[in-house]
Amino acid sequence: MTDSKNINNPVGQGGGQRKRLSRAERQNNGPHRNLDRRNAADQKAELVRKMREKAGAAEGAEQEGDAPAQS
Repeated sequence: MTDSKNINNPVGQGGGQRKRLSRAERQNNGPHRNLDRRNAADQKAELVRKMREKAGAAEGAEQEGDAPAQS
């Protein structure tokens, strides 16, 4: 039996038929990775939004505290 040297040629691998992998999929850049990137971007955007809200609330509290002192 011959040994396969190519991932897209399943002869000799003993696993039966296998899906042909594109170059991107072999480098782990398949369509699932796009979803992972989108989810990561969404999580980052949510985190940034929360941080800005907290910063805005803290800034607003400081301004309210300073206003009576100036009067």
